[in-house]
Amino acid sequence: MGTVSTRVVTIPNVLSVVRLVLIPVFLWLLGTSQFGWALLVIVVSSLTDFVDGWIARRFDQVSRVGQLLDPAVDRLFIFSTLIGLAWQHFLPWWLVIVIVLRDVTLVVMGIVLANFGYGPLPVHHLGKVATFALLFALPTLVLGRAFPDLAAYSDPVGWALALWGAFLYWWAGVIYLVETARLVRIPRVADAAPSDTLGD
Repeated sequence: MGTVSTRVVTIPNVLSVVRLVLIPVFLWLLGTSQFGWALLVIVVSSLTDFVDGWIARRFDQVSRVGQLLDPAVDRLFIFSTLIGLAWQHFLPWWLVIVIVLRDVTLVVMGIVLANFGYGPLPVHHLGKVATFALLFALPTLVLGRAFPDLAAYSDPVGWALALWGAFLYWWAGVIYLVETARLVRIPRVADAAPSDTLGD
C-alpha cells in the first residue's frame, strides 16, 4: 500500500459520504414499510463499502480522512440498521445491545490508550471479517421482508451471518482488550525500572 495522503476529496471519501447520506433514507424507507427500496439502499450501501476500500488501495487514494471516516460510517451504518430492524421487530433488541456494547467497550479502550500516549489500535482481521458478516447479514434479513416467499431461505442465512458476525465482533474485541492491557503496562514497567535501579 502507498503512503497515506492528507487529501480530503477522494473517490473513496465521496463514497463514504454517500453511505452516510443513505442512512436516514434507509431508515425512512424501513419505517414506511417500503422494504423493496430499503433493500436496494442497504445493498448499495454495503457494496460501496467494499468498493471504496478497493479503490483506495488499487489507485493509491488512501487518506488520513478516509481512515477515520470509513470505519466511522461503517459503525453508524450498522448501528442505525440494527436499530431500524429491531424497531420493526425483525431483530431482537438483545442482539443490538450485544453489538453496540462491544463498540462502546472499544471507545473506552481508545480513551485509555490515549491517556497513556497511544493512538488507535490497528484493525484486526477478525474485526474486518465480523463487519463483513454483519454487512451481509443485514440486507439478507431485509430480503425476507421485501420478498416474503424467500424468507424461509434468507432468514436462516441472515441469522447465521448476524450471530457469527456478533461472535467475531466480540472475539476481535477481546483481542483489542488484551493488546490494550499489554500496552498500558509498558509505561508502568518503564517507570518502575529506574526506581529498582536506585534501590540496589
